[in-house]
Amino acid sequence: MEYRCLMLAGGVLLLPVLVFVTSLLFWPGALLKAYNWYWRRRLGLAVRYSYSGSYRFCYFSRGTPGGATPSLLMLHGFSATKDMWLPVINFLPKEQHLVCVDMPGHEGTSRTGPEDYSIQGQVSRIHQFVQSVGLHDRPFHLVGTSMGGNVAGVYAARYPSDLSGLTLVCPAGLVYPTESKFITRLRELEQSANQEESIPLIPRTPRELDAMLKLCCHTPPRLPHLVLRGLLANRLRNNDFYREVFMEIVGEKSRHSLQDHLDRITAPLQVVWGKQDQVLDVSGAAVIQTALPRSQVELVDSCGHSVVLERPRKMAKVLMDFVSAQEVCNAKSKKLS
Repeated sequence: MEYRCLMLAGGVLLLPVLVFVTSLLFWPGALLKAYNWYWRRRLGLAVRYSYSGSYRFCYFSRGTPGGATPSLLMLHGFSATKDMWLPVINFLPKEQHLVCVDMPGHEGTSRTGPEDYSIQGQVSRIHQFVQSVGLHDRPFHLVGTSMGGNVAGVYAARYPSDLSGLTLVCPAGLVYPTESKFITRLRELEQSANQEESIPLIPRTPRELDAMLKLCCHTPPRLPHLVLRGLLANRLRNNDFYREVFMEIVGEKSRHSLQDHLDRITAPLQVVWGKQDQVLDVSGAAVIQTALPRSQVELVDSCGHSVVLERPRKMAKVLMDFVSAQEVCNAKSKKLS
């Protein structure tokens, strides 16, 4: 009898282990989603949904507005999700009110059509989101990286009264004096007759995913094979959508959107760029500073395009230093007036 009880207890304990191992082998993408869920919970982030008519936005937030510093609205890059900000949020003050939204068509936000995927279309949708959650009730600080940086810059030009400040991280949408490895590859693809060639940011195989990580990171993360499988599995089913978005943001209307709107940006501006960026060359920082001499530029050593992934502690520090400094300046201005 005692032997049977031990066998039963052992079987009960073994079952969750077998489920975990089986899931890891056959559904690694689901386990990565579970990991992000756990990380959000640990950081105190609540996933929410907001609607503008029939259009749905998915976002997470932490804290409440009206604190010592303005709210942060954070816009992710192409083919990423709001979860890309988790490494940075890990180093942000717990009391800081922040909101991270899935960009149009990405993850939990409505997927419609090309009209929403151009930079101007994305800007209009993000403005709808801001209104739907009441962020515009008080000026907020807008942060955007890569494609999200392009959107953030154009947003700042179109809706200046919404913002207290702006941080652009390796933003797209400029005319870069030095052509990056990625831009060179794009030119080759444009001249190619083979329309089925792989776009470097839309991997289809483990080898292409590995190449994308090496392109985006100065020091690529050493990920176990199963984690790479999970990343690829979560991306593959969205590849047709990613290609549709990509064709919109590199098209004639969107390719230089940020460049075309620089002269209309009035918010205090911070630019953060990895010195070894192979996707969008760091020479773009000088383009912005020439157009907007009062902008503050932070170049990050030993870092590529994915500043948020490679240097999250540094990113969090320079962001909060800039936001806090702007609040001090605003307080002094109010006293003088």
